[in-house]
Amino acid sequence: MKRSFLLMLTLFPFILFAQENIQPADSLRKDALKVYMDASDYIKREIPFINYVRDIKDAQIYIISTSQSTGSGGIEYTYFLEGQHNFAGMRDTVAVSTSPDDTDDQRRQKQVSVLKMALMRYVVKTPLNKYIHIAFTQPIQEEVSTDKWNNWVFRSRVSGFINGEKTYKSTDLNGSFSASRVTQDWKLIFDLSYSHGEDEYTIGDVKIPSINKSSSFDALIVKSLSDHWSLGGEFEIGSSTYRNHKWNLEFMPGIEYNIFPYSESTRRQFSFLYEAGFVYHDYHEITIYEKLNESLWAHSLDATYSVIQKWGSVSLGVEWSNYLHDWKLNNLSLSGNMGFRVTKGLSFTIGGGASLIHDQISLVKGGVSAEEILTRQKELETQYSYFTHFGLTYTFGSIFNNVVNPRFRNSNGGGMIIIM
Repeated sequence: MKRSFLLMLTLFPFILFAQENIQPADSLRKDALKVYMDASDYIKREIPFINYVRDIKDAQIYIISTSQSTGSGGIEYTYFLEGQHNFAGMRDTVAVSTSPDDTDDQRRQKQVSVLKMALMRYVVKTPLNKYIHIAFTQPIQEEVSTDKWNNWVFRSRVSGFINGEKTYKSTDLNGSFSASRVTQDWKLIFDLSYSHGEDEYTIGDVKIPSINKSSSFDALIVKSLSDHWSLGGEFEIGSSTYRNHKWNLEFMPGIEYNIFPYSESTRRQFSFLYEAGFVYHDYHEITIYEKLNESLWAHSLDATYSVIQKWGSVSLGVEWSNYLHDWKLNNLSLSGNMGFRVTKGLSFTIGGGASLIHDQISLVKGGVSAEEILTRQKELETQYSYFTHFGLTYTFGSIFNNVVNPRFRNSNGGGMIIIM
């Protein structure tokens, strides 16, 4: 007993010294960098040395994230870091590209890796910098290997589904093949697709079949002229039972001007695209204009504006098209999506689109049957179409959002498309 007391008395100063030098986890959390971003559970677990706050006003750094498809079929994630308060005036942009062969886990690992590196410039100015260790794990090769595919990417897909019940059954088969080559100077995309769908409805002793088939070959060729101008064209040949197209051919050269440089496309765009060309239609059935085939000239003008900022995002588009032989045969479409941070914890989203349709030259003469209307086998006459969506979100409570708890069907995934 006496020996134990003497041993404790001897070790007490060392225990006290150790306790004084162990930094409590809560104290570390208090000193951590405050960051505002829409982070998945995975990001929160892998980057635990920052505080994830709910409101942008409380953040020292806010991060806007965007993503866009790459020429190879992968995804390029771009992160814009903006400093506030004691970091005002500091800003950075980092990006990382993923391969189409990457798994979801590999994609999120790459996102976390680039985010960690981007945050170091800010974390180094906090007391937590002494706990950060940087390692380089892969030797750099002396020479860059040549791409044997010369940036060409090929992709094929076959899909189908069968479902049904007592009074309904459906079968659908789809297939596609694409080849693309995207560089800074050229954008070449070729797509071949086929779709076959069959539905059958049973009403009493009557069976109502519905068949929709379509096939198409599309080509897009674009040449980069400068950081604001592009020249190119689209070519399409295909068929569609729904559109009454036995064969349809379109060739539309065009030119595009972007007010903002294309290099800023993940953050803002304001572009104008004008196309004009030749259209040929060969119809299954005679149309309301007494035509079984016709050759026409057409043109279109498309304007698109999009911007992503800390207050939210806006995307607006308008397109006008018409056949040159009759300007009454035209189509005007508008669409837009907006998301705003109204005030602390309150955000509002709204979006939608509408079209004024006066160019349905392929409508079947004599109309369609009630069965064809109900089963959507053929295109119907209309002068307009529209859709809309909106939402209001209010969040209140603690400003911190660090804890991850995945128990009982965690619904917080790791997806990230356009977030701020």
